[in-house]
Amino acid sequence: MPFPANGEEGYLGGPVTKPRPLALLFDLDGTLVDTIELILASARHAFAEHPGRRPTDADWIAGIGKPLRVQIEELAGRPEQVEPLVARYREYFWAHHDEMTRPFSGAVEVVSGLRAAGHPVGIVTAKWEEPAWKSLRLTGLAPFVDAVVGADSLPEHKPDPAPVRLLLGRLDRTREEALLVGDSPHDIAAGNAAGVTTAAALWGASAHEVLLQARPAHLLAAIGEVPGLVRLLEAAR
Repeated sequence: MPFPANGEEGYLGGPVTKPRPLALLFDLDGTLVDTIELILASARHAFAEHPGRRPTDADWIAGIGKPLRVQIEELAGRPEQVEPLVARYREYFWAHHDEMTRPFSGAVEVVSGLRAAGHPVGIVTAKWEEPAWKSLRLTGLAPFVDAVVGADSLPEHKPDPAPVRLLLGRLDRTREEALLVGDSPHDIAAGNAAGVTTAAALWGASAHEVLLQARPAHLLAAIGEVPGLVRLLEAAR
């Protein structure tokens, strides 16, 4: 006897319930939006006149995925230097945001296609919520995003799992019903700790070996591979 199809009567007389479409949880900068050079240029500007040690690009990349203030607190040297550095960073970042922000090739098509197929789409980012929406609107991604969790959404930040859990709640999905895609080890650590399936975006700022150390469940070489992974995960449910 063949197995009943979704929506048909099961062997015990009850209907077979079709799983809900997976939710897609994306990091923003370095995953959907290419702002890597903007971020590095902003950091160089912020520290250009800093009297202490100036972080290298590698130092800054290692902290991508954490909120700006956290990164600067770790690198500034003295507490009284934090606010001026944050102000200089933001001044440069927003002065050059529109000219230096663009979606990765294929990102809009992938996200819009997933959303059209019924997948809730959320962003979990180190940006504040409204600046994240500004980047999403600029790049044409905003119409396909259902929710954003940012650095100002709650006290905890990636790699803590709390932002991921909050986004799951906003998207009405359980941890078993989600895939998180991010380009930093902090993204992967947050997703793993929250119990969602994780995929490392190898097209972002972090090195391959750094992402491997974070133990993602999957590695993706290009954003165009996301829909195929979603199909595989849904077929296995």
